[in-house]
Amino acid sequence: MVSLEQASAWRPPVAGVTEVFHAHFTEHAYPMHVHDTWTLLIVDDGAVRYDLARHQRGTPSDTVSLLPPNVPHNGSPATPHGFRKRVLYLDTTQLDESLTGSAVDGPDLMDPVLRRRVGQLHAALAHRGDEFEAESRLALITERLRGHLSDREVLGRARPTPGRGVAQQLRDLLDERLLEALTLDQAACLIHAHPTHLVRAFSAAFGIAPHQYVTSRRVDLARRLLLDGRPPGDVAGAAGFYDQSHLARHFKRVVGVTPGRYAVSAHRPGS
Repeated sequence: MVSLEQASAWRPPVAGVTEVFHAHFTEHAYPMHVHDTWTLLIVDDGAVRYDLARHQRGTPSDTVSLLPPNVPHNGSPATPHGFRKRVLYLDTTQLDESLTGSAVDGPDLMDPVLRRRVGQLHAALAHRGDEFEAESRLALITERLRGHLSDREVLGRARPTPGRGVAQQLRDLLDERLLEALTLDQAACLIHAHPTHLVRAFSAAFGIAPHQYVTSRRVDLARRLLLDGRPPGDVAGAAGFYDQSHLARHFKRVVGVTPGRYAVSAHRPGS
């Protein structure tokens, strides 16, 4: 049977957008992972079921979903026919991380105007030469998103971002040494905490195990290197993986396609 799993990705020449990702998945289920960017998601067909900060969420019809950076989430098809989605990864120059708690409280926005604008932005990003239009549409979108998130803060529904103490120290250390083969014992010595306590504290604070956090951050780095045009064979070591097989195994689990297919799908629209 021919696989219906399809994906394409590219980095547009528009400040603030680190990646555009379009996918049609029928069976792929994302494991728990994180991004260091904001994930702005619309589903064009089917639906996605996902967990965010230990709460089950979904993408009903005409919803815009906004997932904040560094908050673990997963995802799987909510219908037998899977889903088609369009995703924009926005860096923190577009939305400040202080809005994370508001986004966690309500990531799925029922806003027809916002959804239409996101679709228009995707259309502009698909054509070289339309960067000024894309920048203009992105400005309107981020303003509307900030309005949604700020309104929740005023109403007192926002939660502070979890994580402090040894858990935060471990996350800072993992970020600092992302490309190193850091062992748990080494981390425990540097933080002056028992290894088991570190794992439990990190998992409790962030909702993801330390090794899952490192893997997903490395996969994100691999995506960027592939979009830069680096060959998959060179990306494994540059992203902190042991070898190409190690990269391929984890990349497929997190992204839904192999590094090779992802690299082939990467293109410059209109070029």
